[in-house]
Amino acid sequence: MASLESMTANPKTDPRCVHTQAITKGINPSPQNRAFFNNLITLYSNHNLNSSALQLFHSIPCPNTVTWTSIISAFANSPTAIRLFLSMLRHPRQCLPNARTFATLLKTCASLSDNSLGPQLQSLSFKLSLHQNPFVGSAFVSLYCKTRDLDAARKVFDEMSDRDEVCFSAIINGLAQNKRPVDALRYFVEMKRQNVISTFYSISGALCAASRAAMLDQCMIIHGHAVVTGLDLDIYVGTALIDGYGKCGVVEEAVRVFNELEMELNVAGWNAMMAAYALLGRKENVVELFRSMESRGMKADEYSFLAILTAFYNAGMVIETEMWLNKMKMQYKLEPRIEHYTCLVGAMGKVGKLDEAEKVALTMPYEPDAAVWRVLLSSCANNKNPDVAWRMTEKLLEIDPNDDSAYVILANVFASASMWDEVKKVWKMMRDKRVRKEVGRSWIEVRGDLHVFFAGDRRHARKDEIFAKLTELMAEIEKLGYVPNSDEMLHELEEKEKRELLWYHSEKLAVAFGLLSGVTPPGKPLRIAKNLRICKDCHQAFKYISIVAEREIIVRDVHRYHRFLNGSCSCADSW
Repeated sequence: MASLESMTANPKTDPRCVHTQAITKGINPSPQNRAFFNNLITLYSNHNLNSSALQLFHSIPCPNTVTWTSIISAFANSPTAIRLFLSMLRHPRQCLPNARTFATLLKTCASLSDNSLGPQLQSLSFKLSLHQNPFVGSAFVSLYCKTRDLDAARKVFDEMSDRDEVCFSAIINGLAQNKRPVDALRYFVEMKRQNVISTFYSISGALCAASRAAMLDQCMIIHGHAVVTGLDLDIYVGTALIDGYGKCGVVEEAVRVFNELEMELNVAGWNAMMAAYALLGRKENVVELFRSMESRGMKADEYSFLAILTAFYNAGMVIETEMWLNKMKMQYKLEPRIEHYTCLVGAMGKVGKLDEAEKVALTMPYEPDAAVWRVLLSSCANNKNPDVAWRMTEKLLEIDPNDDSAYVILANVFASASMWDEVKKVWKMMRDKRVRKEVGRSWIEVRGDLHVFFAGDRRHARKDEIFAKLTELMAEIEKLGYVPNSDEMLHELEEKEKRELLWYHSEKLAVAFGLLSGVTPPGKPLRIAKNLRICKDCHQAFKYISIVAEREIIVRDVHRYHRFLNGSCSCADSW
């Protein structure tokens, strides 16, 4: 029996051989050898022999909690796990679930469309006094984050008295992946205050949060912490560092990390480096890295090609985008996803090939999603084509009637053509359907703190200095030839009113604040992030401000990076 038990402990052992030997030796399921058969169930499931595992389970006359948990774990990715759990509760032996049972069930719940099971299981965990168990608590946090019930996730976490590194990792990653980067970083700080050890998972989550908000200082602090804890050489942390620095627009730091870990990195690390180059529109570097990866014998995947296509899309290079898409299909035998086709649609739209772009959208092997129609609609705005824009808006609103971007971009197209009556109709439609426009905001990180600005924002403690600095800057750049661009003004206004509204855009306020005395060191690049696309006027103004202030200005908008230096932008005016 001892030799058989040691065989079940080896995950590579064929469970059928072990089971055969047990039967040959007359070993049958009984309370005395229940542990052996529990392990055998797990071994069957590890070899994807779930039907055999279930058959063995039914042959055990007196299953205990571990037996039930073993078979439930075997079907963790299937609704069968829930049915087995209900059978467990109804069984005459009245076995009660343990922490492992709950963790397995919550993993199952995360894969189901019905979100009602989570709260029911949480109620049961209270009744069984398991809610304070870190293993159970972290599983509930992960579940609620996956179902986007972030308030419930935070409540579970905050009510736990014993929080370990797994619990902190769950809340940090959950919030970071749900676009709550500042909250995620707060929990990371709290984790360090409580002297909870860092893991590659918590550090990767914190880096993900910092990069989402383009908080370079935080990325560097977390990088330093990873070095101190010895986790900087972990490939998952290394990949997160490359991704973090890339999304903060500091590709030089991303390259340094990449070079240090190059021999250990897997394809995900190489993809992160290519994506960093793609964000900055450095297509030559992306292709060079792709070929270098292949020369090392690594196999490119869908994300490798997405980085290449994104780079060429950002550059508006249609022929190259189409060529690489075809190469992906024909030469590499990879099936492009809808994101890959969206790059081609966008590249065509950038150069005004709207009819061809729409044809690709309608003939690709996927039903066009909101992102595809939004890209086409944005292309209509760039090409000032109201007729096609209206058609694209209808397509977009069929998918999501509450998509505020559809109305805003359409109004933008009409405004650029001075079709003010049509603009008013769009705003009326928006009001009638109670759709609210996403408020544009920009932020700048200073010494670890985020300073957020809205258009015309006067809430900042240094508001008077900010507006005075902005007035000074606008006067200086006008001397160099800056002319306000009111093409994207969405209301019919007098020129003076247009001029004043353009002056106080959120990104301009952020730049003015960054240039105040004592905010950033002289010569240090200003790093601004914006939740929407940077407007044409701000884009033009920043070119001139980079000359007047003798500063590099780096802006990450919703689409890409813009690096303004000496009167030009890295995007070559294509965004």
